[in-house]
Amino acid sequence: MFGHEGTKNFNFTRYIVLLWKSFLCAHTILPFSMKKENLKNIRIKDIAIMAGVSEGTIDRVLHNRGEVSEKTRLKVEHVLNEIEYSPNLLARSLASKKKFLFTCIIPEHKPNDYWQSVEDGFNLAARDFSQYNVQLKKYYYDQYDANSFTILSEKIINDQPDALIIAPIFKEETIKLIQLPGFKHIPFSFIDSMLEELDFLTYYGQDSFQSGYVAARLMTQSIPQNAEVLIIRNKRKGAVSNQTFVRKKGFIQYLIDFKLSNIKLIDIELHENDDDANYKVLQKVFQKYDNIQGAITFNSKVYRLAGYFEELHYNHIQLIGYDLLEENIGYLKKGVVSFLLAQRPEKQAYFTIRDVCMRLVMKQEVKKNNYMPVDIIIKENIEEYRQFTE
Repeated sequence: MFGHEGTKNFNFTRYIVLLWKSFLCAHTILPFSMKKENLKNIRIKDIAIMAGVSEGTIDRVLHNRGEVSEKTRLKVEHVLNEIEYSPNLLARSLASKKKFLFTCIIPEHKPNDYWQSVEDGFNLAARDFSQYNVQLKKYYYDQYDANSFTILSEKIINDQPDALIIAPIFKEETIKLIQLPGFKHIPFSFIDSMLEELDFLTYYGQDSFQSGYVAARLMTQSIPQNAEVLIIRNKRKGAVSNQTFVRKKGFIQYLIDFKLSNIKLIDIELHENDDDANYKVLQKVFQKYDNIQGAITFNSKVYRLAGYFEELHYNHIQLIGYDLLEENIGYLKKGVVSFLLAQRPEKQAYFTIRDVCMRLVMKQEVKKNNYMPVDIIIKENIEEYRQFTE
């Protein structure tokens, strides 16, 4: 074994490690049930037996919390290294003790809508983190009717979820939900937009104010001075969208900061499901104002506005909207939409579930505010952007 021909491929360090592991097995530190082929089923209880400490001590070492002597910590870490323990094994071990229900509250939607991307992110996270024994239950509300959000509260509280993930389109209704006695001790996270005054666990989404600020810069650098700009939103029952409100606030703040009082803003509301009425509204507006050079909608359905402009031959308008819906991309490529501001909704959803798992299951600290980048998309970079994110 140690002759000249054998030493060329002999790894002395590996040989010593193998001898050491054989020694451990011979001296019962690694029980029969914990042999290599069974390590995938390892439990914290088994690690505690191997290290000669309590399960609580193992938990404190793994999560780096509480007081553990240096000698004990080294003993535990030695066992973990010997059995090549991984975080995934820990996750399965912890999850086996409790099942978790996370309730997701988002707007109802059609396939290929913005909120479908959010739901896709939830579904991917549910599969990837199934080892935590986490179940997702989704509830849907009408984003154009605040009352539809309110009536969900009784159904949700009956489930007694361990956490809530909320898209808070309706600000006041969301606050009322969170403050109900039955929800008082349930941690919650926001997605897409947030309510800063509430003590949420995590937020993933754009800085809504900043995205409106960026949109104003794009708009004002694309139109002449003294131009008129349409601010377009959809009619809703009961409340204005929280996201729309904050984005518009950022848009206006940019005009204030750069003293662009010569830009005239014209607010109009369009119907969600009445194209004929919307055509008439736009025709009247263009008859009344003769210097409309730009238009912006602070939601994902800029394609509807683009379709109206194309049909009415308003080809000179600088049009800005949000999100990479296929319809939006189509009008961007045709030049009807000038800019799209994207925010990676599927990643927002995925990271939210991941962080709630880390906090509730693994007992680890997570970052509270997680702002997604404001991606500025034009027809010249759309294909490269999509290929990169895929």
